[in-house]
Amino acid sequence: MPKAFDKGFRWVTSPAVQAAADQETTKQQLQQEKPAETEAESKKGPVQATGPTDKGNVSAWRPAKSEPVINFVDSLIATAVNDGASDIHIEPREKELHVRLRIDGVLFAKPAPPIKMHPAVISRLKILANLDISERRLPQDGRIRANVGGKQVDLRISMLPISHGEKCVIRVLDKRAISVGLEQLGMAQTTLEAFRSEILQPHGIVLVTGPTGSGKSTTLYSALQVMDGSQLNICTVEDPVEYDLASVNQVQVHESIGMTFAAALRSLLRQDPDTIMVGEIRDEETARVAVQAALTGHMVLSTLHTNDAPSSITRLVDIGIESYLISAAVNGALAQRLLRRICENCKEELTTIPGATAAYLDKHNAEPGTLYCGTGCEICHHTGYKGRIGIYELLVLNQELRDIITRSPSLGDLKAAANAQGMRSLRDDGLAKAFAGQTTVDELIRITES
Repeated sequence: MPKAFDKGFRWVTSPAVQAAADQETTKQQLQQEKPAETEAESKKGPVQATGPTDKGNVSAWRPAKSEPVINFVDSLIATAVNDGASDIHIEPREKELHVRLRIDGVLFAKPAPPIKMHPAVISRLKILANLDISERRLPQDGRIRANVGGKQVDLRISMLPISHGEKCVIRVLDKRAISVGLEQLGMAQTTLEAFRSEILQPHGIVLVTGPTGSGKSTTLYSALQVMDGSQLNICTVEDPVEYDLASVNQVQVHESIGMTFAAALRSLLRQDPDTIMVGEIRDEETARVAVQAALTGHMVLSTLHTNDAPSSITRLVDIGIESYLISAAVNGALAQRLLRRICENCKEELTTIPGATAAYLDKHNAEPGTLYCGTGCEICHHTGYKGRIGIYELLVLNQELRDIITRSPSLGDLKAAANAQGMRSLRDDGLAKAFAGQTTVDELIRITES
């Protein structure tokens, strides 16, 4: 073959043919360059790319391949994992770049590179997540697998165009989080025993409620681990599937192609399931299918976004489910929050209770007890807190409460009836943990009070 043919058909004069040849040459360059470069780059830091991408163009790769960019991205991910961060925020402003880590539910600023490095940093993350590096106008989502100090973590990438560029939020999914047993979640013994009893029932619905970031998914994963996957057909419907669970059939929701929670749930019911976990009940259709599944002999675990356990019942009513169906299908609801733990390294007893804390205790008729705080040290980044602990409110539906629900009570009446049945509120559980030296009243107020 003539040598001219090996150089992209440069002798062809037709513009259409010339354009096609140039495109083919670029594609070949990408296929030859990128796999080797990605492999070499991955050896320089903890990030392991899920695979090279052929999206974008060759020139967009060059800034993302520079040593400072690679080092910054790898160092940022390693710092987030080692500090126990749940999220990384990379936010462009007009003249500077902001980088923040969410540690124990609170955002902390970290040193950031110059704003001129922002496009290269975003391109580097897109390359690792197999995203289109040339697309800057539309949101994109992807995943990266990282190995940091021998720890396998998955990173969920979300790109969002804002006024000064693309904002990137990275959710750090540590596989060790799902290995937490129910006993390690921080439930009081009576709450733990009651919750375990409910999730091991042969049928019914158990709801876990709370705002985003309150640990609902961790509680559900811990509940699934209590079940015997070798004898039960356990299935989940999630958006997205965050962790791979052994002996569990996990289904990813894709709403853009019609694979909704309700559609996936209907298909699962034809798969002879024993236990079904629905990532979230968002609408009437999903709620109705879940109720029917519970009434036909299946155990259903799911989440709702409500402020407390009794509100989950009224939320189902608001969605459009009849009260008599809720009464028959729902076994219980667990509300939860995550409070920061007092750092054990700098923990000390409070000799004087602040006025705001004393007023809060007096308002809720809390019996006085010993309170503790963290003074701040290197281990806790001078915050006085290290790690988090859950507080819980469990509503178990007995026959009396089922009869009340059938009459469509107001939320206030339902709360009063639940309290009369001995339900321990989030506040009571939080105060008990504060007096036990696990957290502070200030943290309880921050999380539970409006």
